[in-house]
Amino acid sequence: MVHSTPKIISSTEMSASEAKWITLKKIKYTDQEGTERVWECAERKTRSKSTGVDAVAVLAVIRSKTNAFPVSTIVIEQYRPPIGKYVIELPAGLVDEGETVEQAAYRELHEETGFTADKVLQVSPVVVSDPGMTNANMQLAVLSVVLEDKMETPVPQLDPGEYIVTRVVELAKLQTALEDYDKKGFVVDARLSHLASGFALANLLL
Repeated sequence: MVHSTPKIISSTEMSASEAKWITLKKIKYTDQEGTERVWECAERKTRSKSTGVDAVAVLAVIRSKTNAFPVSTIVIEQYRPPIGKYVIELPAGLVDEGETVEQAAYRELHEETGFTADKVLQVSPVVVSDPGMTNANMQLAVLSVVLEDKMETPVPQLDPGEYIVTRVVELAKLQTALEDYDKKGFVVDARLSHLASGFALANLLL
């Protein structure tokens, strides 16, 4: 199948009652001086009641048993309509009801990249990324993927209407890869950018 370049056809205001995935809230609160104030925010309608977590992002640490390639990770290219461009992100997705964050991480990695993790290395605390606009939260799961020898290119198990391009990147070259994406007109997800910057800084200070 030949895929065309996605493009925005129109953008109009939507009432909260029309929205399937998110809603708007007006929050009344008192500040540090006791003054009553109002804040507008967006909330997801899909938050898992069992975990209290909206989503999980996955940092896959890919290794070879024979050291056939450097320690690597995987990023995805995905068109995001709110931005109107392709965004470079970590594999990620919503946590389903009745599912643990770890289970969601395994599932999302396999669905979006085709890779199967063998164990969880670390799970972050619950974090937020845009608390001035939304209460949306997430956790980062670091998963181990061990391959027998050379790098593999498994087939993603994408949902209908989901179009994702995967790219394996050496962890040591992640920052450079993201800078190259920026030069080509892609937009890099802030959380991935911060992760790459932290990794590069840690290597610089060692």
